[in-house]
Amino acid sequence: MDFLEEIRGETVKAAEELIKTAGLKKGDILVVGCSSSEICGERIGSTSSAEVGETVFDALNMVAGGEGIFIAAQCCEHLNRALIVEEECAMYYGLERVNVVPALKAGGSFATAAFNAMKSPRAVEGLRSQAAAGMDIGDTLIGMHLKNVAVPVRLEISNIGKAHLVCARTRAKYIGGERAQYDKDLG
Repeated sequence: MDFLEEIRGETVKAAEELIKTAGLKKGDILVVGCSSSEICGERIGSTSSAEVGETVFDALNMVAGGEGIFIAAQCCEHLNRALIVEEECAMYYGLERVNVVPALKAGGSFATAAFNAMKSPRAVEGLRSQAAAGMDIGDTLIGMHLKNVAVPVRLEISNIGKAHLVCARTRAKYIGGERAQYDKDLG
């Protein structure tokens, strides 16, 4: 099997399992950080691959987009971790638009692929902890964009290509002490 088809399959499998396990629904945000360098077995930020970024975004967009889930593509550190989202997501969540266009060596291959593939892409400075779940491909550190209580999700698949895969879902905070009762449907 060709390498791009292999990572497409791994990405689809991981996304489907995360969406199911995390209980994501239409309108939720799935934040994704992705290092194409790590997927190819290189050090993060060293060997960006447009083809790998496009393959991973297309696979995620097919799965998440098909469920009505918004993808927030985290840019690399050169863009100070801006995110690329659809305009509809930015408007719905009241996210402030910033003026930047990601490129292969300034934003990363994944964010560039997202920007090029989205109908009406918007760069935003952050999600203000509004993402319901996250997928971190290659240790890109997406935690700053997740809601306040993140819970690790262990998937059947632990790598995409050669990149380490870490996923999380979020839940509502528990408050009230030992006598409090909680709504089991919230997490």
